[in-house]
Amino acid sequence: MPRFIVQRTFPHGLNVIPNENGAKAMLSIVGRNAEKKVTWVHSYVSLDKSRTFCVYDAPDENAIREAATCNGLPVDQILEVRVLDPYFYF
Repeated sequence: MPRFIVQRTFPHGLNVIPNENGAKAMLSIVGRNAEKKVTWVHSYVSLDKSRTFCVYDAPDENAIREAATCNGLPVDQILEVRVLDPYFYF
């Protein structure tokens, strides 16, 4: 399955509260992604919480865009990527 990096901007910051409601919100995203055959691997969040860089496995870029729309999430850029592991050469 292809891997992608998705860049998102949250002008007012990303505020995911680490409680039961926050967990439910994340599980809802995962569920809607699965409907499009999209897997959210993990995300990196800027220190000011205004941008995220999310790693996804998906059949194609369009599936990621459809999942983002279903989840009400912005998409600035999607890049298909390959893994470069520093231990590959050892």
